[in-house]
Amino acid sequence: MGRKARIARVVSLLGPAFVAAVAYVDPGNFAANFSAGAKYGYLLLWVLIFANLMAGLVQYLSAKVGVVTGKSLPQVIASRLGRKSRIAYWIQAEVVAAACDLAEVVGGAIALQLLFNVPLVAGGIITGLVSLLLLATYTRKGQHVYERVIVSLLLVIPIGFIVGLIIHPPQVGQMLTGFIPQLEGKETILLAVAMLGATIMPHVIYLHSALSRDKHGKVEMKKLQSILHATKIDVTVAMILAGGVNVSMLVLAASVLQRSAAADSLQGIFQMLGSNLAPLVGWLFAIGLLVSGFASTSVGTQAGDVIMHGFLKKQISPFVRRILVIIPSILLLALAVDPTQILLVSQIALSFGIPFALVPLAIVTSSKRIMGEACNTRIVTTAIYSITIFVSILNLVLIWLTATSA
Repeated sequence: MGRKARIARVVSLLGPAFVAAVAYVDPGNFAANFSAGAKYGYLLLWVLIFANLMAGLVQYLSAKVGVVTGKSLPQVIASRLGRKSRIAYWIQAEVVAAACDLAEVVGGAIALQLLFNVPLVAGGIITGLVSLLLLATYTRKGQHVYERVIVSLLLVIPIGFIVGLIIHPPQVGQMLTGFIPQLEGKETILLAVAMLGATIMPHVIYLHSALSRDKHGKVEMKKLQSILHATKIDVTVAMILAGGVNVSMLVLAASVLQRSAAADSLQGIFQMLGSNLAPLVGWLFAIGLLVSGFASTSVGTQAGDVIMHGFLKKQISPFVRRILVIIPSILLLALAVDPTQILLVSQIALSFGIPFALVPLAIVTSSKRIMGEACNTRIVTTAIYSITIFVSILNLVLIWLTATSA
């Protein structure tokens, strides 16, 4: 096989990680990253970089589960649990997926209001309907076409940030200080947890294993190494893209919006970007937010389906699931709850669900009985358990700080 043929084959195997990567640039990321940059400058840049490095390993291991076992991670977990434990695990996983969907629907609603002055409730309903249209692409046209659509949407999201940074480049010396791990009080811990929850997404850990399973099936041993190599490339490129988008959000906020009270809301960010840089940047920001909401909520609905099928061996129609999951978002919007606060709190809720996805992922991928020769090396096993412990400790600290200040 010639070089061009090998490259073409690798490219044909890419895709699942890009679908998963959409969830890493959802509206919750907009709220968490812009809030961090506006309030604390480059202080929390290291959190994003560290979180994306961790997410890359996590997503690769998730994909490896699907490739090696031919099953999704929820299916593998469920096969080792009793009925009551399976139901309990399913409930927490669905709650986490619903929290993510909350952020995505609200983000889409805010974007529609900014762009077209659509009422928030109507915008939330429209966002839910568009997610169904995207899912219809998957069911009717197949995974390959769906991946192309999602990748196209993913490439639209960062345009506004790139234009903004071209107009107002960051001060490199100040930006480099953000690479030094440091925190300043409870609120920075809260933001760090929100950023972490928006970067390592529990529901996408479950989903990615299913996407890889559907893409490749259970791979024969003679083809396993080539598929895993392509999977590494897929994850690496997708996470570099998603990580670059996240970093550009924080850097743009730190460069243009630092210490601006208006940056406490996405509406304020839209206005400040337009007035401080150019109206075009504000509009591109809103378009990116809208595309993010549309794409990520369709991925979230897909993740919910994978979770239910894996733990309960049951499925409901995407239309019914979309209606059930969108109800809390519409109610909160109707009650005029601060949309930006909804986004931040939803990301914290996501962070609490991370250990429930990471612990079984670490156990499964480190098991030679389950993974065979593809089980984790000692270094990878140490890394994934270290990530799990770090995230768990960070959440315990947050609980303690919240309890002591109540």
